[in-house]
Amino acid sequence: MTLLGRLLKNRRAGETHAAWNLPALRGTEQLTLTSRDFGDGEAMPLKHCAKTIGGEDVSPHLAWAALPPGTAQLLLVVEDIDVPMAKPAVHCLALLDPATGHLEPGALAARHPGPGVRILRSTIGRGYHGPAPVKGHGPHRYVFQLFALATPLDSAPSTAHVERARPRALLATVTGPVLGRGRLTGVYKR
Repeated sequence: MTLLGRLLKNRRAGETHAAWNLPALRGTEQLTLTSRDFGDGEAMPLKHCAKTIGGEDVSPHLAWAALPPGTAQLLLVVEDIDVPMAKPAVHCLALLDPATGHLEPGALAARHPGPGVRILRSTIGRGYHGPAPVKGHGPHRYVFQLFALATPLDSAPSTAHVERARPRALLATVTGPVLGRGRLTGVYKR
């Protein structure tokens, strides 16, 4: 166990400030979000981790069940809720066309996103950034959260600059109803 990991052992962002718990992102229906790369609560394969720790930084396959009627856009938020900071780190933020139905591995790449994917700014940069927790800090949970929005996030006047907005500022602009939501948690430990 490294000294830094040991010193930060009890410091974790937690779920309180996760997108899932923001009042504007609460939904009545539950979507089923799955991946053929890992199950809910299971370890994420190394290929989905950051290159800095030997991974390939390839976003995992994601699929969801039927969307609620009236879904105009999907919002995908990937957060590390165990990062040793005050709030979870947003590892990826994207708007998805509801017609996509699923995302193939690598579809959240900043330079060449998959069809129907619009990559936004995250805490780390643009595109998917895989796990790279502090060595010795313990297991980190990476929560993939999918929200079915009744109104496209990029259509409201207050979100005219979605491309440049910081993740927390952008999430605070959600005003339309969330018709459904689902989550999938992957775990990684160094």
